[in-house]
Amino acid sequence: MPEIEDVIERVQEHLPGENLDILRRAFEFAEQIYTGNHRLSGLPYLDHALSVADILARLKLDLNTIVAGLLHGALKEPVSVPEKELAKKFGKDVASIVRGVTKITSVNFDSRLAFQAENIRRMLLAMSDDIRVLVLKLADCLHDMQSLHHVAPEKQQEFSHETMDLYAPLASRLGIDWVKRELEDLAFSYIHPEEYQDLQSRMKTSLLDREQYVEAVKEILTAKLKEQDITEFRILGRPKHLYSIYKKLVAQNIPLEKVYDKVAFRIIVNSDRECYEVLGLLHDLWLPVSGRFKDFVSTPKSNGYRSLHTTVVGPHGEFMEVQIRTETMDQVANEGIAAHWAYKEGKAINSDDAQLFKGLSQLVQSIQDLQELKDPAEFLEAVKGELREVEIYALTPNGEIKELPLDSTPIDFAYAIHTAVGDHCAGAKINGRIVPLKHLLKSGDMVEIITASSQKPNRGWLPLVRTSRAKSRIRHWLKKEEQERTLKVGTEVCERELRKRNLSLKKITRSGHLKEVLKSFSCNNLDDLLRKVGTGKITVTAIVNRMQPEELRSDGASAAGGGGPELKAGEVVTAQTAPGRRKTAKRSQAIVIDGVDDMMVKISKCCMPVPGDDIIGFISSGRGISVHKAGCVNFLATDPERHIEVSWNDGTEVGLHQVKVLMVAQNQRGLIAGVSNTISEVDANIVSMEAHTSSDNLAIVNLVIEVDNLDHLARVLLKLRRIPGVTEARRK
Repeated sequence: MPEIEDVIERVQEHLPGENLDILRRAFEFAEQIYTGNHRLSGLPYLDHALSVADILARLKLDLNTIVAGLLHGALKEPVSVPEKELAKKFGKDVASIVRGVTKITSVNFDSRLAFQAENIRRMLLAMSDDIRVLVLKLADCLHDMQSLHHVAPEKQQEFSHETMDLYAPLASRLGIDWVKRELEDLAFSYIHPEEYQDLQSRMKTSLLDREQYVEAVKEILTAKLKEQDITEFRILGRPKHLYSIYKKLVAQNIPLEKVYDKVAFRIIVNSDRECYEVLGLLHDLWLPVSGRFKDFVSTPKSNGYRSLHTTVVGPHGEFMEVQIRTETMDQVANEGIAAHWAYKEGKAINSDDAQLFKGLSQLVQSIQDLQELKDPAEFLEAVKGELREVEIYALTPNGEIKELPLDSTPIDFAYAIHTAVGDHCAGAKINGRIVPLKHLLKSGDMVEIITASSQKPNRGWLPLVRTSRAKSRIRHWLKKEEQERTLKVGTEVCERELRKRNLSLKKITRSGHLKEVLKSFSCNNLDDLLRKVGTGKITVTAIVNRMQPEELRSDGASAAGGGGPELKAGEVVTAQTAPGRRKTAKRSQAIVIDGVDDMMVKISKCCMPVPGDDIIGFISSGRGISVHKAGCVNFLATDPERHIEVSWNDGTEVGLHQVKVLMVAQNQRGLIAGVSNTISEVDANIVSMEAHTSSDNLAIVNLVIEVDNLDHLARVLLKLRRIPGVTEARRK
């Protein structure tokens, strides 16, 4: 653990001449308020605070952020220092940063998914106000991961998955590469401990050979660079971090011996011109590997990263990855956003800095666009997608670069330009050639989007897109279109049925009963009421019965005549249930139907919803109600007039529910037995299991299991992912 003098010495290195008295005062105050308090790991809170401040000093952050690192637990329970006191002692800037970090974590939810989702929502707000809040949170997360061996195995898994899915990608987007690498390796060691230990052991075995290889390459490069009159340079060689090697092993399904570029070289020179000269020298000296060259000098990443990347076949036929950059580029690559901290010091920022903060603002905005996703699981998955590693750099016709994840299509590119361009995307030209919308983009493609006012999004686009922005915009359009359609249908149904009663919408509105009726049907306005009629949730008969004075109600009822033998959802409610009444299900029932008793209910086999899923019902002729997951493709193709609201019978014992699970694992002896035992350990039951081996020797296992609810399913999936060799376990 660092001491306060270690932190002060590190701060003096990058802030020479700065008065660090505030740092000593902050430490003394931290000693007072943290006494007797411990972290979840059991470590004293003061040790944790010092470690966080030390990480921030390594990142070369400004003094206020480092002070906030020492005091980032001051506003939380059980310490609970008043914010005004913190601001008075150390300034409003420090208090604001501490408040931002406190808001992220001071939230409690019954569901782990909901907790994570709300944390991220709050983090986004904090990022938009002050990016230093996020950097402090990353430092906090890094030390938590460094001390994770002190906590229970279940917590280790939770923190590690959250780190791998969220914090490591965020560190990457901020350009802090060493933090990203360390977070990934630490999380990897807990998520796949056996693979981590095995890989670490085998890499240590070959350490001497690698060191000798690095020295031999450095000697060759040094001689060649001097021949080219490049005299001021540095050559570094380091092993790639373990998680990056593991990803390559899994992605390519190859043994470690086949991973040739286990060492990455870095050549640091004085200018952009020398970067390209060194590149030419390398390609002249050794054979370049096709498709492995990337120019981030002329086209920097959105996080400000600039460098030339190439892979060559070096001495002894070994593949070598080489990065070529200047000292300034190397500083940005190591420190990320901290290397651009001038904007917080009141200094003018250059174009690179402006581009970085523009990129961060776009990231925040893109993720904030996902706020309309109310389901925590869907929201988290969308955020992960938005943070996915950028692998494609495509250009607009005027040379503007759009960064996209792998397997992106022209639709993703269109939405990256503007929502209106995406909504009306009718086609695309890639490098002057017309391609279909499902075409996969590659780095360097020049993309021209063809638009048409008649074109609009459809559900067939959703499987084609990879970016969360495109998915959310398409869903938004479809939802808006559905609302407009149901409003039109509802209006037509009302007008037609009311004419049979010698009534109209205008006449009923003038009757003065509209406000009461809207309230009784939980509608905000007339359009909301008409949409519910359009979906079949409310019938015109029910509206007339509640809106009209007594004398008109009886006239309307007699004019309406008798109902047919087949009733829609709203008519069932009207016929069987008194206004405003909601029935409670029996103990044996899993589903509560909105206002309806004694209906036969069955769980749909196509999507197999379980308690915790958002669900919706479909009224089948003579077969009761079929319950689907909201968003089920089969359900969306049904007649909206037969849809009915249903919900899970919360608080009641409802038994087991079947769900489909897909598992992918390395094909090895005892796998199926391990799967069976693991599922039994978490009190789940296997209904059916089907397994086969893929061409690359992976075991593909399709399961139908019985679980209590969504949380139970999450525990089952977590256990399955812990089985050695398992690379994927998810709900189908």
